[in-house]
Amino acid sequence: MTDILDELQWRGLLAQSTDIATLRAAMAEGPITYYCGFDPTAASLHHGHLVQLVVMRHLQLAGHNPIALVGGATGMIGDPRMSGERVLNDKDTIAGWTDRLRGQISTFLDFDGPHAAQMVNNLDWTGRLTAIDFLRDVGKHFRLGTMLAKDTVARRLASEEGISFTEFSYQILQGMDFLELYRRHGCTLQTGGNDQWGNLLAGVDLIHKAEGGSVHVLTTPLITKSDGTKFGKSEGGAIWLDGEMFSPYAFYQFWLNTDDADVVRYLKVFTFRTREQIEELAEAVAARPQAREAQRILAEDVTTLVHGADATDRVRRASQALFGRDDLRELDAVTLRDAVAELPTGEAVVGEATMVDLLLATGLEGGRSAARRTIASGGAYLNNEKIEDEDRVLATGDVLDGGYVLLRKGRRNLAVVAAVGSAG
Repeated sequence: MTDILDELQWRGLLAQSTDIATLRAAMAEGPITYYCGFDPTAASLHHGHLVQLVVMRHLQLAGHNPIALVGGATGMIGDPRMSGERVLNDKDTIAGWTDRLRGQISTFLDFDGPHAAQMVNNLDWTGRLTAIDFLRDVGKHFRLGTMLAKDTVARRLASEEGISFTEFSYQILQGMDFLELYRRHGCTLQTGGNDQWGNLLAGVDLIHKAEGGSVHVLTTPLITKSDGTKFGKSEGGAIWLDGEMFSPYAFYQFWLNTDDADVVRYLKVFTFRTREQIEELAEAVAARPQAREAQRILAEDVTTLVHGADATDRVRRASQALFGRDDLRELDAVTLRDAVAELPTGEAVVGEATMVDLLLATGLEGGRSAARRTIASGGAYLNNEKIEDEDRVLATGDVLDGGYVLLRKGRRNLAVVAAVGSAG
């Protein structure tokens, strides 16, 4: 079980630790209990949380006992940000988001067997605590100088906006979570992102002062691109793990578009491929970069991890179908909608619009003469079938599920027509 620390190090999933040698010795003695916290500050987890879920999964597979904490209490406060004070969400919203996050987290961990995961909500112990008890039993162990020295707090204090007492108190609440899990479940390890280092240490110090116990912290590094820029933003914002907020198709495409310089590192971080498998994929990237074999494996593995094998199969078939390598008519309406969501879109009336009209409506061609030349040269396709007659009119039978018609110019230029007046 000690090998897991070396494994996490090789995968680039370890940034800082309170005492890695002591933790290694504790793991050698038998399973330890560890936890990671997730605050319901949105309706879904995102790619950043995925790193923590992968770490939790690795530790469980290595024979340790996970606790996933959803912060129904800390979510009402909000972890201080560099960018300024958070907007406080109402309690009903937070309760709903808490349930959604619990559902998402549950798919990553095994809740049966000898190392079964547990799911907890810190509102269960924080909600019953009076202000006086909080100050006497917990607050007395925190020193103001230490709290003020934390990087985020110090920067916010130096800003024009400052920091509220509410957000300033967040580190106490997080420290109390570790203490409570230490007392209830014998939890001795907390994991989290490296930006949480100060908050994580609050729990270590609190347990030492309140119980005389010794516990551990592991953090993961900030995942960046090879050029040093931030990883994980799409044009629409965060890479959400909820399929309704960020479709499985868009999720798959996000990973498929990974740069060659980043793909091997991401395979280590986000998949459970073995060292031998990843080394083989690294060789493939170097020898046959145009094949993008590593990117396909990355996209399939991470999409399966988050959305399941069935969703991965649907989006893979959709990707192939868009470029003529599979049957568009076998795609369900939702998958097809997601697949064409980012394509240029035009509108056409069934029974009236000609093939030339479709090329103009979608912007694939800028004029009728150019559209006719494209069709005449065999470069225009309707639902992946070559258009032979420029005067052919769009028919009801051309319309796919959801009311779409796919148009392609050449090999790579795609657009979608929203059919008006169709039965689809």
